[in-house]
Amino acid sequence: MTPLFPLAPRYRLDDELPWLEGIDPSRHYWLMVNGDAALTVAIPGLAVFSQEEFKQAILGFRALQPGGQMEIQRAANRCVIICISQNCYALEAEVLGATVWHLFDQETLESLLRTSHPDWKCAPKDVELGRRSLLRSWAQSIAA
Repeated sequence: MTPLFPLAPRYRLDDELPWLEGIDPSRHYWLMVNGDAALTVAIPGLAVFSQEEFKQAILGFRALQPGGQMEIQRAANRCVIICISQNCYALEAEVLGATVWHLFDQETLESLLRTSHPDWKCAPKDVELGRRSLLRSWAQSIAA
């Protein structure tokens, strides 16, 4: 029996299939793996506290060359952006115990990174995603 190994398609802003459930107040990107709402992951996104940090992060992303990486370090977890080739980037995440690369074009990934701007506010419906994230972390700490 082969273990489940989901692969995510390359996400674009103009996709017909839904892939982004939302972005919660703590800047986690809630992605539906392969458009499957039953398999949603919360990937830690970029969070900055000043205009200068925001500018440096965006410029760092734009400067990535094929093979280059940019790490997003958060208090409890991290995320890695990998430049695969021109206009193709991966966000590395764990899905069902396997490391998966979610592929993006530059415009789409940069639009996600722009939500790190200190003045950005999430959509009212996405506040519930933040609550769901807290419930997940509490459930993990109880199980441990």
